[in-house]
Amino acid sequence: MSHQLKVGLIGVAGIARRHFPGWKESPHTELVALGDINPEILKVRGEEQGITQLYENPEDLINNPEIDIVDICTPNRLHTPLVIAALEAGKHVLCEKPLAATPEEIEQMIAARDKSGKMLMTAQHFRFSGEAEALKAEIDTGVLGEIYHARSWMLRRSWAPVTPGFLKKELSGGGPCIDIGVHILDLTLWMMGHPKPVSVSGVTQKKLAQQQGSFSSWFGTLPKEWDVEEFASAFIRFENGATLILEVSWLLHHNTTGEDMQMWLYGDKGGSVWPNNEILTNNNNTQQHLNTQLVRKHDVEAHARECMEFAEAIVTGMPSPVPAEESLDVIRILDGLYRSAETGKEVRLDS
Repeated sequence: MSHQLKVGLIGVAGIARRHFPGWKESPHTELVALGDINPEILKVRGEEQGITQLYENPEDLINNPEIDIVDICTPNRLHTPLVIAALEAGKHVLCEKPLAATPEEIEQMIAARDKSGKMLMTAQHFRFSGEAEALKAEIDTGVLGEIYHARSWMLRRSWAPVTPGFLKKELSGGGPCIDIGVHILDLTLWMMGHPKPVSVSGVTQKKLAQQQGSFSSWFGTLPKEWDVEEFASAFIRFENGATLILEVSWLLHHNTTGEDMQMWLYGDKGGSVWPNNEILTNNNNTQQHLNTQLVRKHDVEAHARECMEFAEAIVTGMPSPVPAEESLDVIRILDGLYRSAETGKEVRLDS
């Protein structure tokens, strides 16, 4: 099949490396251009990927009439102007998580998307793993019944990033809430069927980051200067009466090597645990506990699959696999968490 969609990617230093395979494996796309303000890394990535259209000014890439899709992999705070510029230029846009650091910015993106008639998707790659797709398919059969409570966490032990793009709020918009909390929160809301969030009570901490000699197993001694949290937790209420407990950290004294990411869902017919992908039910007639192990749906790497699914949706006329409205609820919750932490009070989201 010939390639129908030409892709230009902006921000090639980090997560972009996980996007390249998906654009190459999709029968619908061809990666033709790269953009980055760092000319050295731009040249290196161009040589690695065999791409000669290299742009140090992202606006030049966006305005290239040959390009159909713009893939944005820049630091968080740069997402909004690039997304809006690409939509206004008539491009479909895949943007790395978080879609934006504030709800207001996502609302601006939605307005630009609606005006352009193009597709906008957040790159929430955990949705596209074989385990997550298998669990979602099972939950959608009603096996859990009404999901009335969830517990979700993404906890790291001495495993923090150290670059300014993560540790400076002016670039990142926040710490682990925005970096990794957005992953597990998005996944949980998706599994729950996206109930409407109405309130958040949250706290943030920076205790371990400020200790003498505090370190990251990734990068050694942590920088002394950073202005984002290293731990956060929240209690979230939804309009349908459901509740969620969320915990995220880069440095927590937690019994894990690297990272522990889990999601537990509790319904009136059964429960589930991810990523172990067990369904937990009772046979009340025999008073027995029943545990069912799900089989993963596929083995395609999740970052690659999200790019491929985005292109497939464009070609077939299907909705965005991760619509901006769903990302808006994620960021409304995290924004509420930060505001609650500042005031020490529960924050209402429906007012």
